[in-house]
Amino acid sequence: MQQDTTTLYPILLVHGLFGFERIGPFELFHNVRQALKAIGVQVFVPYLSAIHDNEVRGRQLLCQIDSVLKGTGAVKVNLIGHSQGALAARYAAALAPQKVASVTSVSGPNHGSELADVLRKALIPGKLPETVAQNVATLFSDFLCLLSGTKTLPRNALAALNALTTEGVGDFNDKYPQGLPQSWGGQGAERVNDVRYFSWSGVVPPISLPTLDPIQDICRGLSPYFMTEPLQNDGFVGRYSSHLGTVIRSDYPIDHLHSLGRPASGLAGTTDSIQLYVEHALRLQAANL
Repeated sequence: MQQDTTTLYPILLVHGLFGFERIGPFELFHNVRQALKAIGVQVFVPYLSAIHDNEVRGRQLLCQIDSVLKGTGAVKVNLIGHSQGALAARYAAALAPQKVASVTSVSGPNHGSELADVLRKALIPGKLPETVAQNVATLFSDFLCLLSGTKTLPRNALAALNALTTEGVGDFNDKYPQGLPQSWGGQGAERVNDVRYFSWSGVVPPISLPTLDPIQDICRGLSPYFMTEPLQNDGFVGRYSSHLGTVIRSDYPIDHLHSLGRPASGLAGTTDSIQLYVEHALRLQAANL
């Protein structure tokens, strides 16, 4: 018999780049949402622009927080942001701390992504490669919107890429520093403006583990592009770049994409990411959040 893990405030699962709520029968956070609902948690997935900068997506999130508060009668929400969703959650908490009980960053690029830096340098501003990249990314975003059947929200591929680089997130952090560590690889403030801050993330599992999982193979293939955090990244975000607030752990053996759900291959030695969300609901409950 599972413990009742009802949290005081509803949880919003905030998606990152190219994210969505549902495409046909497929939900991005399906396993996470079902696991949380099974233990009594009120959980929602806000719909944000699939590809845009952190502040645009943060403003969209603020509007949806208001909708959840109105619909549930709650006075605050707990925000769990995956990847770029963590930056939208940080923005919302910085601007409306009275509406946010906690912000949890899951594999969030809280100090930027070295992968975004590599992609940005590979594009020539104002010339064909940049234009092609923007068009391809926008068309892919349009395709996701079409499949998901959701209303069209603004999209800007280059704004999204720039917002995820080390420089772009550095500018964002200058304006919204809540929960950031004072030293590289350290812990951040646990509580700021009565908002609790948490984070967790992982690193690509060691190559000695065999895999038939193409998603993990993609993350493993991207991992060598990291110079500052070689072998200490999840394929999209560096381990220490993910730190925010109370760092629960930043080296779980799990890649960036599988921090949304269980690896299809069920490899021994990898982390059950769904259980991490359940454990975090217990953590929030214990903190009266």
